[in-house]
Amino acid sequence: QVQLVESGGGLVQAGGSLRLSCVASGSSFSINGMGWYRQAAGNRELVATITTGGRLNYADSVKGRFTISRDNAKNTVYLQMNSLKPEDTAVYYCYAYSAWRDYWGQGTQVTVSS
Repeated sequence: QVQLVESGGGLVQAGGSLRLSCVASGSSFSINGMGWYRQAAGNRELVATITTGGRLNYADSVKGRFTISRDNAKNTVYLQMNSLKPEDTAVYYCYAYSAWRDYWGQGTQVTVSS
């Protein structure tokens, strides 16, 4: 089992920045990749992912503004969010996957005011 705990959400004005963190514990050695999804009204959508080898993937809507990084020694993934827009408002979920299953954090609220 893997447990994911997010931190760093909050309220920020448009154009501002936030940094999300997610720490993995438990059987974190089994994790192949980690990342972030978000959910406003409707479906949960991918924001960014990073594999153990460092391969990156971003949603088009965040490219150039968000940066995902990972500290394998600390089993932590980060999401640096710059130039935030009101449409970035959502609950952000940390995500991890192994060869057998997916894992999700409890979510952290990000609210961007105009």
